[in-house]
Amino acid sequence: MNKIALQVENISFSYSGKLALDSVSFEVKNGDCAFLLGPNGAGKSTLFSLITRLYDYRQGKISICGFDVKKQTTKALAKLGVVFQQPTLDLDLSVMQNLRYHTALHGISRKKARKRIQEELERFNMYERRFEKIRQLNGGHRRRVEIARALLHKPSLLLLDEPTVGLDVPSRKSIVEHVHQLVAERDLAVLWASHLIDEIYSSDNLVILHQGKIKANGSIEKVLNLTQTTAIHEAFQRLTQSGAIA
Repeated sequence: MNKIALQVENISFSYSGKLALDSVSFEVKNGDCAFLLGPNGAGKSTLFSLITRLYDYRQGKISICGFDVKKQTTKALAKLGVVFQQPTLDLDLSVMQNLRYHTALHGISRKKARKRIQEELERFNMYERRFEKIRQLNGGHRRRVEIARALLHKPSLLLLDEPTVGLDVPSRKSIVEHVHQLVAERDLAVLWASHLIDEIYSSDNLVILHQGKIKANGSIEKVLNLTQTTAIHEAFQRLTQSGAIA
């Protein structure tokens, strides 16, 4: 039985008195790719900020690989890899320099870092471009580097916040395929915030968030049965009513 990589229990959070998340609970197991779907303002970004400790919470509990994010922050975040929606690479540094900086932050030895960097860049067909500056790369290649960077410290859980926004179709398809391959090969757990249904595989799970509440979560079959629909976009619209998804 797969272990639980991410457990969110009864999380509530407010901004200036306005409730952004309301008793949110779900889990993601090793070897699962879960897509977090929700209209703009549903609470997806807030949830990611709580998981990564950018925001603090007073009610509920979040655990990564059994470590309490609030009480055991260092151990919990050591198991986490993140790719934010906004690019975070240094444009004036090379691919290699960006990745080496990340490994240094995680205390990985130079010898081990070289090996891991080569492995991840080769996986994304980027090793030959390791000495190029980030600003020389197109959007799709930059995203590959960011995902490679997030995997260097061997996390158990990968958070992806709409990583394919603004990319062309071939680049999106390549990244989607790579991530699903990682899930299968490494028993990696992935929570992927997206608004693009064509990125979802039939084997994936869904977490549908609307107005700060979980409307459904589980396998695609489970969500379709719950909503008595035959397609994900129909289920989404039924659960969010006025919500729109591409």
